[in-house]
Amino acid sequence: MSSLLEQQNLDSIDIKNAKIKTTPTSLPITTRTIKSDSFESLGINSWLIQALNSMSIKIPTEIQVACIPKILDGKDCIGEAKTGSGKTAAFALPILQKLSEDPFGIFALVLTPTRELAFQIADQFKVLGKGINLKDCVVVGGLDMIDQALQLSRKPHIVIATPGRLVDHINSSEIKLSFNRIKFLVIDEADRLLSDTFSEDLEVIFDHIPSKRQTLLFTATMTENILALQDIEKEPGKKPFVYQVKSNISTVSTLIQYYILIPSYIREPYLVYLLRSEEFKDKSTIIFCGRCKTAELLRVILVELDIRCTSLHSSMSQRERLNSLGKFKAEVVKVLIATDVGSRGLDIPTVQTVINYDIPRDPTDYIHRVGRTARAGRGGISLSIVTESDIELVQNIETRINKKMDEWKINENKILASLNEISTAKRVAKIHLHETNFGVKKEINEKKRKFLETDLNNDSNSSKINNNNINGGDKIYNNDNLQTIERENNNKKKKKNSNNNNNNNNNNNNNNKKKIKNKEKK
Repeated sequence: MSSLLEQQNLDSIDIKNAKIKTTPTSLPITTRTIKSDSFESLGINSWLIQALNSMSIKIPTEIQVACIPKILDGKDCIGEAKTGSGKTAAFALPILQKLSEDPFGIFALVLTPTRELAFQIADQFKVLGKGINLKDCVVVGGLDMIDQALQLSRKPHIVIATPGRLVDHINSSEIKLSFNRIKFLVIDEADRLLSDTFSEDLEVIFDHIPSKRQTLLFTATMTENILALQDIEKEPGKKPFVYQVKSNISTVSTLIQYYILIPSYIREPYLVYLLRSEEFKDKSTIIFCGRCKTAELLRVILVELDIRCTSLHSSMSQRERLNSLGKFKAEVVKVLIATDVGSRGLDIPTVQTVINYDIPRDPTDYIHRVGRTARAGRGGISLSIVTESDIELVQNIETRINKKMDEWKINENKILASLNEISTAKRVAKIHLHETNFGVKKEINEKKRKFLETDLNNDSNSSKINNNNINGGDKIYNNDNLQTIERENNNKKKKKNSNNNNNNNNNNNNNNKKKIKNKEKK
């Protein structure tokens, strides 16, 4: 069932004046079922329909039926739908159609909270926009800023960005002038972007884009801070069109949700048993963890036990993250171990199972995690590993989704038989993380960030920083990079000396690392 909150001729969303709240909304809604048999009836042009057919997409989803005609009519839009329901196409199709009528760059700006989601949205724009030779640009952290600046200077049609990196570009060059003509601003995963975490960056971005534009907000979890926008008028009588799913259950009906209650100190044996069992063996599975170190520890344990897997977390470089996602999407590996950077927006239709190794503290995060499976009408299973300290968290989740999880039964005797094998693998994994200084680089970068923030708040130091054009500790934006080169050379010398000492004293440890790497290559 679906519903419309209001269907008025509404035009403008004033995001800058919205107050941020995090409590889920319970506003009254008007029920109406929306159906359509074709994209043609929604006003989509034939060249876009051909692109959709090439992707085997022939019937529009409810959110597409509700929002596409309104966006084509020039309305601002706030749209909510469950995960895997086609939200990206709901805004990409009308934007591409409008672009084909009046092509120029930069035509649309799409903001997302995560890097992986930015690349995924870009992929969908490329496929759908192939007929008009679409030029897009992804602007996210972890990649070279100068290359991104060059791409932006060429005025691509669509820019997909994370707020922090886009602000770096706005503050560092004349790129900001490129956004003064955009026709569309899209805020995807709006519940996340309209939080305090991104508020400062969004203010900077809003100051450099035109007020006369179409603004489109999409989310899988509608909250009061989003719905508050419908009552804020930049111009009298102009409010946004709002579409909201009416359902007491926040997860899709094709998802079967289980839990398993175990002591916290033997989670690894239970996880390994599950992955080796007939029910989960050879199934495409995402395992969600709360911390980067936990994700990497599990990855090495599973590799040591000959379970092929890869990981996805913020301690990896952007290229490593994209490589891991590529392996998982191509089914080179069947198991992906991820933190919540992989919980939002990622559309991998082949995912059959989601395992919550750590229970999220926020029920919204749970909804997004399990939303990686059972997408677009397919079936899926979620299994949450619950320890004695997680019971209240699970109860909060069940209250939020208005559904009880079923218990998954396991033969404990089979798990006890593998304890020694898994304990050995865990020791090897801990040694590996220690030897590779896992997490040290992230700590150093965090200290750099805090140091830069302190300097920026200090008037005497800020002018010095501006002269050097330092932006987020990422690049020095002038032609003289001697200081950077000198630091890199010194670091290389130190690393070389350190490696020589380690080679003389740590032969046994190096053999362990080689063993792990060889297993990963198999």
